[in-house]
Amino acid sequence: MTNKNNSVLYTGVTNELVRRVYEHKNKLVEGFTKKYNVDKLVFYEVCEDINSAIVREKQIKGGSRGKKIKLIEDMNREWNDLYEAL
Repeated sequence: MTNKNNSVLYTGVTNELVRRVYEHKNKLVEGFTKKYNVDKLVFYEVCEDINSAIVREKQIKGGSRGKKIKLIEDMNREWNDLYEAL
């Protein structure tokens, strides 16, 4: 996820993507995303189970900003908000 200016990147894991993005969009979650107005879904992956999702989250978080931008742009070159299409 990112903010309006695409200047902040946030990576998280959830078992219900629609609900979780809704919470971020409506500032229902205290913390990083609320503080930095992170409310635009620009990338997501679906995993088989929670353990593989957590492993993947750590891989992404551990990567450089450049690698994260490449992941986003490979899926969503325009950095459109993907929430409405879920």
